[in-house]
Amino acid sequence: MSKTCQVAVIGAGPAGLAAGLYAARSGLSTIIIEMAFPGGQIANAPRVDNYPGFVEGISGIELGQYMHSQAEQAGAETLTAEVSSLVPATQGSGGHHVVRTSEEDVIAEAVIVATGARYRMLGVPGEAELTGRGVSYCATCDGPFYREKKVAVIGGGDTAITDALELTTFASQVTVIHRRDELRASRALQEKAGDNPKVAFLWNAVVEEVLGQPGVSSVRLKDTKSGRISEFPVDGVFVAVGSVPSTGFLNGVIALDEGGCIIINEQMETDIAGVFAAGDVRHNSARQVITAAGDGATAALSARRYISSL
Repeated sequence: MSKTCQVAVIGAGPAGLAAGLYAARSGLSTIIIEMAFPGGQIANAPRVDNYPGFVEGISGIELGQYMHSQAEQAGAETLTAEVSSLVPATQGSGGHHVVRTSEEDVIAEAVIVATGARYRMLGVPGEAELTGRGVSYCATCDGPFYREKKVAVIGGGDTAITDALELTTFASQVTVIHRRDELRASRALQEKAGDNPKVAFLWNAVVEEVLGQPGVSSVRLKDTKSGRISEFPVDGVFVAVGSVPSTGFLNGVIALDEGGCIIINEQMETDIAGVFAAGDVRHNSARQVITAAGDGATAALSARRYISSL
């Protein structure tokens, strides 16, 4: 089975939904392919204060739902499926690109890749085994399970500190464990964390192992300066050490940088004619909701120009 459209958008985060909106409003038949739920990672944010137009802020899941509804009202269709591969037009059917999914093939004149990124793991013993039993990558999703408990947040960027602050709503103590002696998070977030009595910091420390049975009971730490090994008791571990672009299905198909992000130009064009990329999946992304949405709009406008030239 297969579906045919003019624009296929892979991913329904802010970049993909904006691309779907702009493509559909341009009169192009558009299919947005998403394996999970609309909104992407922003759906995990309890509150978004820096998206223009929402003076009082808005929850990430609401913002994602609004974007998705708007794209569908403009005429975009949503296909819930997992993408397994992209076959470029030179190898595809009738000169069109073919997006192979778990449900059916989508044949399109232009493709916009907006698959975003997934959580980066620590890669230490016990992490995978205890995921879902004390190890989490989503403070918003799992925070309520740790009411009046002690948790650790691993990382030092905006995501880590945002997660730490979110967890103070539930946990009795939140300890941020960071491999350096200063944070990479924005100054505003650092000040909020510093002013919160529930937030503590362990500097110059890396997690060597996550311990516990059947759930997390502690983490084994290594001091990055002295090499000293210690054990720190916690009830939960929230990993916030960055993300990995979701481009595995594109290996050998599209030019990627060393980190696996898609290389594009200012028009969101990849090295394959008619294939574009937008949002966190692309090289040098600012990884912000507003820039992802802007990328999606640019990609859709570029796709319209490309289709008009065929």
